[in-house]
Parts: sequence; C-alpha cells; structure tokens
Amino acid sequence: MPIKIIITDDHTIVREGLKQILNETQDIKVAGEAANGQELLKILREGHYDIVLLDISMPGLNGLDALKQIKSIKPDLPVLVLSMHPAEQYAVRVLRAGASGYLTKESASDELINAIRKIVTGRKYISQTVAEKLALELNADKEKPLHETLSDREYQILVLIASGKTLTEIAGNLTLSVKTISTYRTRILKKMNMDNNAQLTYYAILNGLV
Repeated sequence: MPIKIIITDDHTIVREGLKQILNETQDIKVAGEAANGQELLKILREGHYDIVLLDISMPGLNGLDALKQIKSIKPDLPVLVLSMHPAEQYAVRVLRAGASGYLTKESASDELINAIRKIVTGRKYISQTVAEKLALELNADKEKPLHETLSDREYQILVLIASGKTLTEIAGNLTLSVKTISTYRTRILKKMNMDNNAQLTYYAILNGLV
C-alpha cells in the first residue's frame, strides 16, 4: 500500500510542484490537499492519511496552530512541516509542538521523499542545521535567549513585525483584530524589555530570526 499523504499550502503552484515531486515515486500517493488549516482539519476528520505535509505561513489558521489541533485530534498522525522560513526560525518550535520533521521549501526537491519515508516509520527527520541547534539548546548552560520566552503566537508576531509588516497587515494575516495584535505587541515589548519596533527588528536581525 502506498503512503497516503495530504498536502497543505495556501499556494496552488506550491501544491502542484510538490505533487510533481511525489508523483515520481511508486510508494507515495497524494491522497488529498488543503489550502489552509481549517480545510485541513475538516478533511482529516473525514478520512485516513499516513502523513500530513504542512506549511507554516497560511492565512487564518496558520500551520503552527493547525499542528497543535492535529495533535489533539490525531496524536499519532505524523506531520512534516515544509516552510519558506529558515530552520533557525521555526524548526525547534514545531518539533516541540509535535511535528515529526521540518524542511525548508528550498531543500524540498532533494530531501522531501526521504523525509516522508523516514517519518512514516515512526522516526524524526531533521536537517544537520536543526540537529546542531537542538544540541546547542540541550547543552546550553546560559539563560534562554529573550525570544525563547515568548509564546508561539508572540514569537510569530515578533517575526512579522521584524519583517516590516504593519499591525494591520499582521491582523489580516492572522485573522485577528488590530487591537489584539497591538496587545500582543505590548506584551512582547514588555517581555523583551524593549521600547519600540526598531529595537525588536534589530534584535531579530542579530539573532537570525528574519
């Protein structure tokens, strides 16, 4: 029986590209696709799949939030996160949230099939970069970096602010009110002992978050 996979990405061209890569194999079958987190959860409740391929940056229910919900309804279903964000930004967070692996879209054509085959056997798939980052965290005897004290949502908003997005743009991206985003921003500034977006951006650049 082929491995049944569902692809989740809000860009049709990305989904088509991934299907093209996967259709070259005999043992992997693209059995479904979703354009956002809400659509994915609905499909998962109605059918059986062996693995989920999940994007991080999607409008509405983003990949990180969708991952947490997947793990609450189907805790044993493997999830491979495929993102445009460098591993340094999100890999450790998604692995902590229950993902079985993390790949950048840049490396997908070379690593995707091997990653899927490894994950469906119950193992994790992480790149050398992620492995080194995890090792550093385990061996670190110093305090956590400031951004590690943020919740997943706060961290997500920090990255968007540092990327130059306005509060209105962030609100639209995450389907939240501008007031809610402003509250998160205030909380982030307080936690990181900073005064403005320029300081947040400078910190994010120094720490390789953008």
